[in-house]
Amino acid sequence: MVSKDHKLSVRRQCALLTLTRSNLYYQPMGESAENLRFMELIDKQFLETPWYGSRQMARHMKRQSHKCGRHRIRRLMRLMRLVPIYQESNTSKKHPQHKIWPYLLRNMVIDRPNQVWCADITYIPMRRGFLYLVAIMDWYSRKVLAWRLSNTLEADFCAEALKEAIAKYGKPEIFNTDQGSQFTSGDWIEALSDAKIKISMDGKGRWIDNRMIERLWRSLKYECVYLHAFERGSEAKAGIRKWIAYYNTERPHSTHGILTPDEVHANKTEPTRMAA
Repeated sequence: MVSKDHKLSVRRQCALLTLTRSNLYYQPMGESAENLRFMELIDKQFLETPWYGSRQMARHMKRQSHKCGRHRIRRLMRLMRLVPIYQESNTSKKHPQHKIWPYLLRNMVIDRPNQVWCADITYIPMRRGFLYLVAIMDWYSRKVLAWRLSNTLEADFCAEALKEAIAKYGKPEIFNTDQGSQFTSGDWIEALSDAKIKISMDGKGRWIDNRMIERLWRSLKYECVYLHAFERGSEAKAGIRKWIAYYNTERPHSTHGILTPDEVHANKTEPTRMAA
């Protein structure tokens, strides 16, 4: 158990260094080595079958001879922020007191950079712990505009990434997310409102709106995270930074033929019209 004095000391050090707690990459406590192994197995399977709920995942684990019951799997999936695509409006845990904003993208044609941005959070496994990664993506170009790692699901690391993206690339007309508590928090909504960005949130049946960023997670995990099995948060940060730079600047995106997300975001091609 971490003492109050220790927590206060960390906050003071953060203030002096102009850092937030999400930048300190402590490994989370409280999960056994067995649970961490199960979490990685669940994560890998969920990338292949994102419609699996806890019941189906429990059956899969049993068929693979893993002794991991449904109740444990349900808790671990919630911890990992994994929600099967068949469920209704919530693609992550809502906050009961936070306002839910209307969905604005229905029948919208998205045909240019900085028209719509989106964001999502994923679980990043390490050898003896795990972190959470948030990414801000331009919907049209698929460019990752900013990202942050955190050891908790508090909203501050999401707001930091958002502010960085706005500072670097201006602002989108619309920002679309799921209804998770991080994206309905005061810090997140205030940053969008201050920049006069229209807020859109996925409604019932709109899980498909995250398909671009879900593909990003799949590529990142198979091409970087699972290959390296990072030991420390600093290693994960360096490895993910290198891979995202490669993704943005060198890897052509299938949506845009031979062009990279950087090239499309810089308007180096004639836009191909895409509907929301």
